[in-house]
Amino acid sequence: MDLTYQRETAYKCQHVHVHSVTQSFPSRALSFVEDSTQERHLLRVKGADCEIAHSSSRKNLHISARLMEEFLELAKENTDKDLETCGILGAFLDKGILYVTTLIIPKQESTSNSCVAKNEEEVFAIQHERSLIPVGWIHTHPSQSCFMSSVDLHTQYSYQVMEPEAFAIVMAPTDASRNYGIFRLSEPGGMNVLRECRERGFHTHGETADGGPIYEHCANVYTNSNLRFEVFDLRQ
Repeated sequence: MDLTYQRETAYKCQHVHVHSVTQSFPSRALSFVEDSTQERHLLRVKGADCEIAHSSSRKNLHISARLMEEFLELAKENTDKDLETCGILGAFLDKGILYVTTLIIPKQESTSNSCVAKNEEEVFAIQHERSLIPVGWIHTHPSQSCFMSSVDLHTQYSYQVMEPEAFAIVMAPTDASRNYGIFRLSEPGGMNVLRECRERGFHTHGETADGGPIYEHCANVYTNSNLRFEVFDLRQ
């Protein structure tokens, strides 16, 4: 996921640390209208062990692979201590495509297998100011494999019930077989299971009505090397 960027700046904005990564070419407008059928610019994200059929009723999403790298770098101090790190992904809609342009890392409390965001009003303020759609979240599994825990599934449900295109990114730097995954709850099976579940903490879930998986790899998320993004690290 190595990408070359011509300009990288860090600056302060309203007492919030902002890390902005941009490219000088192609232009901002061109990067927003990139044709998703041109494989030389976009890579379809697939699971390591399965391929999910694309749903024409679901909007496509574009995200920069560099954004995921930046998040992993910002999470490194926690990762070295075996602590999870989480962030929220914000996007805007243009011509039927959702572009992830903002990563917000909130104040948080972490353990080796959990991460709880704090002062969420700060996140909402940034989303409101930039008219962002909360399309998902990203978090690390510092010493675990790349999968969605029962707690992760409930977090994903809270996003997906509000925004059907919402997805979760799991970064698992110690998983030799797959160091990241992009997931969503299956519909209607997984969503129904989580809707009926009243358990909290780590627990097991029952099977879906059709016997399918509770969650799956996203088939409508593409990495776009031309996409600009900002990172707000509210922990500073």
